[in-house]
Parts: sequence; structure tokens; C-alpha cells
Amino acid sequence: MKKKRVLFIASTGGHLNELMQLKPMFNDYNYHVITEKTKSTKSLKNEYGKKINFLVYGTKDKKLSYPFKFIYNVIKSLFLFIKIRPKYIVTTGTHTAVPICYIGKLFGSKIIFIETYANSKTKTLSGKLIYPIANLFIVQWESMLELYPKAVYGGWIY
Repeated sequence: MKKKRVLFIASTGGHLNELMQLKPMFNDYNYHVITEKTKSTKSLKNEYGKKINFLVYGTKDKKLSYPFKFIYNVIKSLFLFIKIRPKYIVTTGTHTAVPICYIGKLFGSKIIFIETYANSKTKTLSGKLIYPIANLFIVQWESMLELYPKAVYGGWIY
């Protein structure tokens, strides 16, 4: 039986840490991982080889360079999507994941978003942006169901 193509994507830091809690599922699928390239993520290439790609690390704190990095990442996301052609996109956010989720939705991928554990009372920006297009939107706090009525409570990812 052919395994389904699943793309797991998150920005570096806590969002990637949450995403990596799903690692036991990776081998059940023809998986691929995308994150931002930083000192802390470079070593992932040793573990995942051709199953991982990196986008440029960009933070909104750098007002001048961020728009250019974001545009570059959108273009690279399109190329990576075409290369990987995932049936499903699973993400814990943030800005790194939003463009590929919209690209994927355009091409028929199913979008699965897991809202961060760090927020129990407020929406994240990526959550706000992806909620309208998500096929499955998972929250880790029951209180978040009030903010995202179509979401599913999945409990804590840790």
C-alpha cells in the first residue's frame, strides 16, 4: 500500500518542538519536514537527510529585512510544495507555515493546524489566518473552543 504524502511544517523554536512531538507518526507516511534554518535546526539535516528542507529564518522584529525574507520564503514554499506534492499539511505554525498552507489549499491538500499550547486564552496570528482554510483545526486547551468553534479539542501535544 502506498503511503500518503504528509508535510510537517513549523517555524523554529517552540512551534517546531511541538511539531516534533508527532515524530512517532512520521514513518507511517511518506513524510517531509520544513522549518527555518538556524543554528539549532541545522543538525536536523543529519537525522532527516532529504526528508527535510529549510526556509530562511525571519523574525518580524527585523522590520527592514523581514518583508524580503517573507517574500523569498513564499516563493521557496511554492517550489517545495511542487516538489513534495503533499496530500496533507500538518502544522503548529507560525508565519513560516501560513504561505504553504494557502498554496496547499489551492492545490487540494488537506490542512491540519494545531494551535500552540502556549496560548490558552488568545488566538495566534497564524491560527487566525489558517482557521478559515483548515480541514482540521486542533486546540490544546478546551477554553480555546470558545474562540475557534469549529475546532477539535485534542489535549496537550506533550
